[in-house]
Amino acid sequence: MASKRDYYEVLGVSKSASVDEIKSAYRKLALQYHPDRNKGAEAEAKFKEISEAYAVLSDASKRKMYDQYGPDGFSHQFSQEDIFRGADFESIFRNTGFYDSDDLGTFGDIFSSFFGQQFAGQAMQQRGRSLQYEIEITLKEAFTGTTRDIRLNHSVQCTHCRGTRAEPGSQVKKCLACNGSGQARQVRRAGYTQFVTIGACRACSGTGKTFDKECSQCQGKGTTQKQETITVKIPAGVYDGMTLKLREQGEASSDGSSMGDLYIIVSVKQDSTFQVDELDLHIDKKISFSQAALGATVPVLTIDGGDADVRIPAGTQTHTKFRLRGQGMPSLDGDGRGDEIVRVIVETPTHLNSQQREYLEALDTGAIVEKKGRKKKKGFFGSILG
Repeated sequence: MASKRDYYEVLGVSKSASVDEIKSAYRKLALQYHPDRNKGAEAEAKFKEISEAYAVLSDASKRKMYDQYGPDGFSHQFSQEDIFRGADFESIFRNTGFYDSDDLGTFGDIFSSFFGQQFAGQAMQQRGRSLQYEIEITLKEAFTGTTRDIRLNHSVQCTHCRGTRAEPGSQVKKCLACNGSGQARQVRRAGYTQFVTIGACRACSGTGKTFDKECSQCQGKGTTQKQETITVKIPAGVYDGMTLKLREQGEASSDGSSMGDLYIIVSVKQDSTFQVDELDLHIDKKISFSQAALGATVPVLTIDGGDADVRIPAGTQTHTKFRLRGQGMPSLDGDGRGDEIVRVIVETPTHLNSQQREYLEALDTGAIVEKKGRKKKKGFFGSILG
């Protein structure tokens, strides 16, 4: 599968471009590649590409996630429907000669005129809006996995009218304005060119039905607000900034028949002991001057709360790194763990008495000579520096 082009490159803007700069760039390219103006073989594909780039980069939350995951990672998290939902194309095409503000509805209305009714009229208009929620966890919770209960206030299908918007028992009729299709077709001419716009029927809000009396519970909206607690399962190995998708936990569609999704953005708090590098964990371990010089085996804390032994060879220099294999973070697919990287920090003595100073000076100049027959001490570093 070919990788997607970078959205910034598609629009020809920098990654620091403002929303106004992004709109300006898209407007220019959209007028250049609009299929009704450009009859080139690749115009339609180009228009789709720049429209997708604009839909993402003009939305602050989508742009933030795109910057984090990149083109391919973002496309794995968002469907085409999610990408285009809520995009503001009306302000772009207003007064361009293609559409009047009275004719223009959703993004689906625009695309339906040249990409077909199926793309716009079905997927775009029937699903509810997706929601986003942020959760903060500790590194230990990211290691073990955890759960969080979140309080969510969202729209759901009205239980009184079951999304019909009509009071139960009232007479429901076929909408005469759209002949029950739920869609309105408008035709405009500009010279020899004919423009067709297909959008949701305003008379019936796209349902294809009208009624004598609106629902007393939802006031004819088809949906009501509901507050509920949702338990979110956070898997072991989750990383900072990762997005979890809970299907059909977002907002209800206009008739309540289909729910949007809920996106959970996980934030992992910075840990005071470990630094995270993908699946690897980094930790500093302080050792004494004598341990570095003579060698030692020292215990090092691991993420699971236990200790692992690290063998320090004689003559180890400060900032030397040792690897504990399989002691890092778990992979999301359960295929093993990363490593723990231990960096030793040699602590240099700061308060020396006269004898300690004398020994160190002698060691530095090579002036220490063992006297024959003298009783051996337990060792210079062990007895003098501890």
